[in-house]
Amino acid sequence: MAAATTGEGFQPQAGGPNHGLRIFLIWLPIAVAADLLLYIVYGPHMPPGRMSTSAASQQFDIKIMSVLAAPVMAFVLVYAGYALIVWRHRSGDNEDGPPIHGHARIQATWITISAVIVLFLAGFGTYELASPGFAGAGAGEGPSAIWRPTGTELQVQVIAQQWRFTYRYPQFGGFETTALVLPLGKPVQFNVTSLDVIHSFWAYQLGVKADANPGVNNIAFTTPTQTGLVTVRCAELCGLWHGAMFDYGRVVSVARFVAWATTTERRLASVTAILPPYATSYDPTVIPQLNKALIKGGITGANGFYYPPNDPAQP
Repeated sequence: MAAATTGEGFQPQAGGPNHGLRIFLIWLPIAVAADLLLYIVYGPHMPPGRMSTSAASQQFDIKIMSVLAAPVMAFVLVYAGYALIVWRHRSGDNEDGPPIHGHARIQATWITISAVIVLFLAGFGTYELASPGFAGAGAGEGPSAIWRPTGTELQVQVIAQQWRFTYRYPQFGGFETTALVLPLGKPVQFNVTSLDVIHSFWAYQLGVKADANPGVNNIAFTTPTQTGLVTVRCAELCGLWHGAMFDYGRVVSVARFVAWATTTERRLASVTAILPPYATSYDPTVIPQLNKALIKGGITGANGFYYPPNDPAQP
């Protein structure tokens, strides 16, 4: 880019184009359009959806962060494109540009905008984690939750093992099953633990994700707001068949849930009687006893007793 000179040093040519204004006028409509598309059009379809309070909270958080990030990304792309077109090297132009060593106004503006965005996100994130109704956003809060939802919670214990999740319902006699069934509109307290290695319980559509550690009770809350299927996966590398450690849960009406829970409680009563007493975690020394109960109930899993059908080595 050739530079006009005034005898000493290099100075911008007087009356030249205002590149900053040009870039701003190109960037502004793009940034506004991107934000409107992200928030209004794509926003309602962002993961993980709105199947529960925690999922809806996460979707809202992602929308806000996207709306903040889009103008910044648009500015970087617009500036880069403008520079490639306007300030590109032209044949025969071998002169250096003006020796600009700093621009206090641009630097102050950039630092201020960056600081405002970062501080806003810090405050927004803290509020979302601590505000009633959305605290924790479905994440594990350890054994002593700092926030609890209002209302009576259904307790569901998630027991991870190589390579399956099983679920105990202490309010219905403590039966254990591979079926995750939840009632619509009722707060749920997940108590997540493991019998062997570290796993991670990830109920995708519910926006719930909590690590499953041996000897630890990791609590997560949510309230289902829509009926349907829930994909459950292990999100922590836990051994050879980690990739096969997934299943599907269901959110059903309260009446259907009560009917299912009471029927399952009666059906598994004999199996429940030989299970270890319900606890927030289980001592490894009772795992053999637990395995026998699971096998008797037709539930494979735990301590090497579960082998997927495609495993060449079967017990």
